[in-house]
Amino acid sequence: MNASDTPNNASHFAFGRSNFVWLGIGIAVLILGYVLMSGGGSDDPNVFDESIFSFRRITLAPAVVLAGYGVIFYAILKKH
Repeated sequence: MNASDTPNNASHFAFGRSNFVWLGIGIAVLILGYVLMSGGGSDDPNVFDESIFSFRRITLAPAVVLAGYGVIFYAILKKH
């Protein structure tokens, strides 16, 4: 039996190290986006808080979340 006939015992992962790094970065960006989106509530139901419509919650946070999903998409499709 030749060396080329023996099965290869090396494990082959679908993702390489750089894919996991990019995936971690994407998840961190997602968490940041959702943290930016949170808050703005009022303890008293009779009082309306205008901060729920701030630039951070309406524009910045959704853009950060979409960027996070974009990084995750890149991490999945990137060849290692």
